[in-house]
Amino acid sequence: MFIMDAHCDTLMDVVEGRRRLADEDKGGQLDLARMVEGGVSAQIFAIYVPPEYLPGAGARRALQYVDAFYREIEENSDRLVFATSGTDVEEAYEEGKIAALLSIEGGEALDGRIELLRIFYRLGVRLMTLTWSLRNEIADGAFEGRTGGGLTRFGVQVVEEMDRLGMVVDVSHLAEAGFWDVMEISTKPVIASHSNSKALCSHPRNLTDDQARAIAQKGGVIGVNFAGHFLGEGRRSLAGVVDHIDHFSSIIGPEYIALGSDFDGLPWEQLPDELKDVSQLPKVAEELAARGYSESAIQGIMGENLLRAVASVIG
Repeated sequence: MFIMDAHCDTLMDVVEGRRRLADEDKGGQLDLARMVEGGVSAQIFAIYVPPEYLPGAGARRALQYVDAFYREIEENSDRLVFATSGTDVEEAYEEGKIAALLSIEGGEALDGRIELLRIFYRLGVRLMTLTWSLRNEIADGAFEGRTGGGLTRFGVQVVEEMDRLGMVVDVSHLAEAGFWDVMEISTKPVIASHSNSKALCSHPRNLTDDQARAIAQKGGVIGVNFAGHFLGEGRRSLAGVVDHIDHFSSIIGPEYIALGSDFDGLPWEQLPDELKDVSQLPKVAEELAARGYSESAIQGIMGENLLRAVASVIG
C-alpha cells in the first residue's frame, strides 16, 4: 500500500542536533527505520521557524532547515529520495525508496519578501502554510481569530505567486477569514495538511464543515491530525482519529481525506496510545477496514488522495 503523510516536524530535531534520520532509539516519533517498518512511501517534512527568530531572522533559520534536509537526503540516498514533483514520488515508490518532500510551516519564513518565496521554490520547497497560529506579514493565524483579519496585500501576492510557481497553499493554522480569502483567490487545489473537524472538537485549529466542503470543491485534501487537543475530549485514540475521518467522509467523501500526523511536533502525551510513532500508521488502515471502508477508499486516505492533490499543483 502507498502511504503518504502530509506533515511532520522531525527536521526540528535534526537542526537542533538532537538526532538524525538514520539514528535509531534516539527518541522522537519518526526516523528512517520506523518509516520503513510502517511502510511509508512518502513524507512531507516541514520547516518551522519558532517565534524567537522573528522578526528578521525567519529566512536565515529556514535556510538552516533546508541545509539539514539536503544533508539527510545525501547521507541516506539508499533509502530516501528528494521529491519535487509527483513523478519523483511515483519513481521513488517504484524503486522501493521513500520520497521526501519539503514544506514551510508558516510564511514568516519569508520575512515579508516575495523574492524569498521564489528562492525557496528553487531550493525545492513545494508546499507552505501561510501562517503558523499567530499573525505574520501574510495573514492572521488561527489563534488571532478575534480580529477577523484575512490576507494582507502581501498575502494576496504570496497566494498568487504560489499558484504561478506550482506551490501548494496549505491552510492549516490559518484564521477563518484568511481561509476564505484563499478560497476566493487561489485557482489551484488547496490542502489543510494537519487539521481536524471543528464539529467534533471546537478548537481554533480545526475546520468547520463549510471549510471542509470548500477544500473538497477545489480538489484538495484534509490531513487528519493525531494530536489529542485537536481530536477532542475522550478521543485521544486511534478510534478518535478515525472518528474525524468518518465525519469528513460523511460530508465530503473519503477521496478528500489524508493523513497529517504531526509527528515530532507533538508531546508524547498528546498522541494516541496506538499511534505513538510512524511505524504504527498501518493501524489507521486496519481501523478503516474494520469500519467498512472499501479498499480503494482506504488506499486513498492512506496516501493516494494526498499525492493526487499535491501532484495536481506541483506537477
